[in-house]
Amino acid sequence: MKQLSTLLLLLSVLMIQAQDEEKTRGIFYKASLSATLTTNDNYTIANDDGESFINLNGIFINNTIGYQFDTRSSLGLNIEYDHYIDQNLNFLPVYLDFTYNIFDFDDQVFVRGGYGKLVDLGKAFENGNTYKLGIGYRAYDDDFKNSFLIGFDFSRKRFGFRQTEKLSSFAIFFEFMLF
Repeated sequence: MKQLSTLLLLLSVLMIQAQDEEKTRGIFYKASLSATLTTNDNYTIANDDGESFINLNGIFINNTIGYQFDTRSSLGLNIEYDHYIDQNLNFLPVYLDFTYNIFDFDDQVFVRGGYGKLVDLGKAFENGNTYKLGIGYRAYDDDFKNSFLIGFDFSRKRFGFRQTEKLSSFAIFFEFMLF
């Protein structure tokens, strides 16, 4: 019952804020899909046996709830599922990120950074820390409320015994933001 009342309160705040003509601050929700690519070590130029030079190595699904302070800066709480195909590794990063719009025109170019924990959900998931840096482009819809974001993220995960194992990845992301 407590969760239901919290959800209803959050939705009512979002509905009240949605009545503004031009919204520059408030709560937002963002859904994201990212992919990281790697080169195929078995690929040869002379032998065309149907293999591609670039393979998909990881898929990341992210949900963010955040607050936009003004037209340039925002803070978000992220819960993400990361699956690395070649290494057969699963991660559940929970992290805070800060986004800053470098160019604040109708559409925006932004940088962002984040830090958080890799949540241990048993044998299938790794425990540790995560760091993330990114750059991207944000395009608004006609009402300047919702937006699409596209860009690149670099992330590093430290995990394993005493967090000595490291995994770095460079991902392409596509996000949709409800404001």
